[in-house]
Amino acid sequence: MLDTDVRIADSLQQLREKKPLVHHMTNFVVMNDCANITLHIGGSPVMAHAPEEVEEMVGLADSLVLNIGTLTTELVEAMVSAGRAANKKGIPVLLDPVGVGATAMRTAAAKQLLSQVKVGIVKGNAGEVSVLAGVEASVRGVDSAGTAGSLPDVAQKLACLYDCTVIITGPVDWVSDGKRTCSVYNGHSLMGAITGTGCMAGSLVAAFAGTVADPMLAALAGLACFGVAGELAAHTEVKPASFKRALLDEVFALTGEKIKKMVRLGPECTS
Repeated sequence: MLDTDVRIADSLQQLREKKPLVHHMTNFVVMNDCANITLHIGGSPVMAHAPEEVEEMVGLADSLVLNIGTLTTELVEAMVSAGRAANKKGIPVLLDPVGVGATAMRTAAAKQLLSQVKVGIVKGNAGEVSVLAGVEASVRGVDSAGTAGSLPDVAQKLACLYDCTVIITGPVDWVSDGKRTCSVYNGHSLMGAITGTGCMAGSLVAAFAGTVADPMLAALAGLACFGVAGELAAHTEVKPASFKRALLDEVFALTGEKIKKMVRLGPECTS
């Protein structure tokens, strides 16, 4: 993945030219934020959850996000229908297993989706991904409270288990497709002081997944763009509410030159 920063910058330009339609089946807490950040990066968001229309909507989309943050039994069944329709069309599916490990219902829902839908990208925190990978971990509410595993190893294990690309978000983000593993060091601590940044990162990754063919590149591009925007926002705002507004503005104002100048990937990303 030599010159990944250049590939990420090129992907941003491609995204803004294509304007991919990202179909979100996401949680009600962050729906507006996910819609806005998809729009600001250059994509087109749609939020459709009704079982009666999800398959039809997927037929129009370039990628699909399944986020179980505010799940219900009916919603999970609708997600399965949407996911199967996405598989049939050949568009990428991103699963955000919010809160997996906190309750039996959430864990069962995520495993059901992974067993019944071909998921291309799984994005979660360390606890959520560890639980799905069968590694000892603890989850408190929707937040990770720790994992017994090495994060790159956990990401690689889940990637091999489900033949997908896995993202573990945190102070350092890890991405693995089972063969390649890479870390992203961009971001700012204020991103953890507002609700929904993990979900918004998923929206960005899904927008890139609807643009480029390589899920690993899509994951790195979404995370790097979000992290760079967070760093730029923190240059001017130091309080959470104003930082959030600046974060969205900086996503909108991203350029390929900013990405190439500021992206910070781990040394393993050049192999």
